[in-house]
Amino acid sequence: MADDGTTDITLDTAALRVLAHPTRLALLNRLRQQGPATVRQLAAHFELDSGAASYHLRRLAAGGLIEEDTERGTKRDRWWRALHRISLHDPATSPDAAASRAYAQAVALADGETLRRVAAEVVPVMPDEWFAVSGFMSYMLRLTPGELDAMKGELSRVVESYREREPADGAERVAVHLQLFPLLADEA
Repeated sequence: MADDGTTDITLDTAALRVLAHPTRLALLNRLRQQGPATVRQLAAHFELDSGAASYHLRRLAAGGLIEEDTERGTKRDRWWRALHRISLHDPATSPDAAASRAYAQAVALADGETLRRVAAEVVPVMPDEWFAVSGFMSYMLRLTPGELDAMKGELSRVVESYREREPADGAERVAVHLQLFPLLADEA
C-alpha cells in the first residue's frame, strides 16, 4: 500500500541505479508533482511510445519508488503513483560512487530540461505577482570543500524549515533547484 506521499526516501544503491536514467527521473518527478497517471498519459507528455514508458515505470516500481494504483483504471489502463514525496541523496555517504555520479548526472539533465521548459512555457505567462517574487540567480564563489559542505547544510536547513510549515491560503507549489559544485579550473 502506498503511503500518503508525504514521506521522503533516502536512496540506496539500487534506487540510485534506477534513477540514473533521466527519463525515469522525469517520470518520477511528474508523478510526484501531478499525482497518479496512466502509462498513456505519461507517454504522451514525454513523447515516448507506450512500451518505453511502461518499461521505465516497471523499473521505477522494481526500485520501490512508485507502485501501480490499483484503485484506478483497469488491466488495460494501468495507473501509477509515487511512493515518496522527495528523494534524498548525499554523495558523501553513498557506498557506490559510480551510481552516485550517474544519479547526479541524471538530476542535472532533468533540472536542465525543467529550466528550459520554464523559460519557454512558464516565464512568459507567469502572473506578475509571482514573477515579481521569483528568483533566477547564479552565483560564482570561491570556497573550500568544507565551506561548500557547510553552505549545503545551511541551505538544506532553510528549505526544510519551509517544507515543515503548513501551507497558507494562496500557496502554490514552488520549485527550488540548488546545484552546488566546483567549476573546472579553466571555467573559473
